[in-house]
Amino acid sequence: MSTGNPPAAAPARKTSVAAMAILGLMFFIFGFTSWVNSILVPYFKIGCELNHFQSYLIVFALYSAYLIMAIPSSAILKRVGFKRGIMYGFFCTALGALIFIPAAWWRSYPVFLAGSFVIGAGSAMLQAAANPYVTMIGPINTTVKRMAIMGICNKFAGLVAPLIFAAVVLKVTDSDLFVQLESATLDPAARSAMLDSLVHRVMVPYAIFAAFLIVIGVFIRFSMLPELNLEEKNKQEVAPGGEDKTSVFQFPYLILGVVAMFLHIGTQVVTIDTIISYAQTMGMDLLEAKTFPSYTLSLVILGNVLGVLLIPKIISQTRVFQICCTLGFLLSLGVVWGNTQVDFLGHHANISIWFLVGIGLANSLVYGGIWPLAIRGLGRFTKTGSSMLIMALFGNAVVPLIYGYIADTASLRIAYFWILLPGFAYLMFYAFCGYRITSWSGRKS
Repeated sequence: MSTGNPPAAAPARKTSVAAMAILGLMFFIFGFTSWVNSILVPYFKIGCELNHFQSYLIVFALYSAYLIMAIPSSAILKRVGFKRGIMYGFFCTALGALIFIPAAWWRSYPVFLAGSFVIGAGSAMLQAAANPYVTMIGPINTTVKRMAIMGICNKFAGLVAPLIFAAVVLKVTDSDLFVQLESATLDPAARSAMLDSLVHRVMVPYAIFAAFLIVIGVFIRFSMLPELNLEEKNKQEVAPGGEDKTSVFQFPYLILGVVAMFLHIGTQVVTIDTIISYAQTMGMDLLEAKTFPSYTLSLVILGNVLGVLLIPKIISQTRVFQICCTLGFLLSLGVVWGNTQVDFLGHHANISIWFLVGIGLANSLVYGGIWPLAIRGLGRFTKTGSSMLIMALFGNAVVPLIYGYIADTASLRIAYFWILLPGFAYLMFYAFCGYRITSWSGRKS
């Protein structure tokens, strides 16, 4: 009679479920801090009187921290431990939120940029901990499923964050306020006072958010989240022919995956953070336009739910990745060339904006599709490879700036043409071919 495995398996499953729940909470926080930009960018564009390029510098400041802090964050985690490092990451994010308070008081654009960078630095440390953990906590062929669960938490936060922000900060009378601010006859002193009052509204929400982050950081530090020995696990998982590799750059599928992640993250943030401005070009005011990021994120959540239900029993994670990239390219064509007026969900708008909304479904499982393909079989280079993928989140900073520059010099539709079509074309290349390249001479697995 066997008495060994069942008793040991139950605690392991319980620990795994607890770890997934805690990681889900972390991804919810990622979503809340990141996706609130979908309403924050146009809000500060008005409050600080910025052009498109300047407003997307707020996003640039946030995500440039990922480029700078990804590898240092991994070193910090190795030195202080997983759970203590997560606590420090939450504390850093809270500090960035607190910086927004004096930034709002002085209506200082540079201080807002500083606060965004500090928030990004904290988020980079949290991402450095969470993403490899989700990948390594179970079988590699179900990584997308686990990433989909994390994606639901992340995007649900992204769904509610702009709505909460709008409910707390925006008022039903703001449409009249925005009209007054656009008036050329408005007295400069009165205009400045109105803008001060508008921006001051973010002070209390960010103070509450900072306190919440500190509490969550302390909670996770003393939670039952287990420490995961990534070093030992990575040594056991080396791709065939990878035993003699001396540099992470000798894995083409990783480097190509980093580029894919850069483009995916960049195109994803463009589709969400710019959709409000795009809706406003169709005659909608901010109060109506602010609902469109929620439509996009609802489709992202739907895609993640489908991923949980279908992968891997019905369809492989690689095939889902390929389908999502292809769908994104086709919908991008609709964004660029769709030109019919439609009435849908109470909005009268050009059909191209609904193609833009639909890209949310295409984007839903791309992140989780890239990650396991890019870091598979890296062995002792897994931690470095993971850090490089986190650095690729810098695409959130660069791509919106390029978009903003093109939008200012040409048009929003032309900007979508130069961002979305090349981005999804490359993602299709990686999904069908690039991930199989194991040698720079062109050999495929």
